[in-house]
Amino acid sequence: MKCVFVTVGTTSFDDLIARVSAPDSLQKIESLGYNRLILQIGRGTVVPEPFSTESFTLDVYRYKDSLKEDIQKADLVISHAGAGSCLETLEKGKPLVVVINEKLMNNHQLELAKQLHKEGHLFYCTCRLILKKCLLVVEGGDKEILWVAGGSQLGLKFC
Repeated sequence: MKCVFVTVGTTSFDDLIARVSAPDSLQKIESLGYNRLILQIGRGTVVPEPFSTESFTLDVYRYKDSLKEDIQKADLVISHAGAGSCLETLEKGKPLVVVINEKLMNNHQLELAKQLHKEGHLFYCTCRLILKKCLLVVEGGDKEILWVAGGSQLGLKFC
């Protein structure tokens, strides 16, 4: 079962949860070969209804004691730019797309995402661009290739 895990940590990031759980997003995720989406929604007010069909499952929860199990089973992690979430995902060697919360003032998350992207560890985008910029990760030797809009690729190295 190919899985996408979305985490917002202990915060709320309703724009991200709303975007990835919208019907067009679910169709896109499934069309890219993923058949499970796990949403960790934190304090958010957007609470998608979990469902399961023969070809796709959506699981939703607020918090767990540890995200390790969900990160481990994920083929792709989409996360807010919290340092803890980023580092835990990278330590597990998982492909990571960081979504910047543009509503935050003094956005230190953007600085962290830019630096980790510059070092080749992750790809980052905004909620508006997540489906256009990223979602399909294909393995390629010792690197992962993240396919982005227009058919271009970004080679990412994972620890």
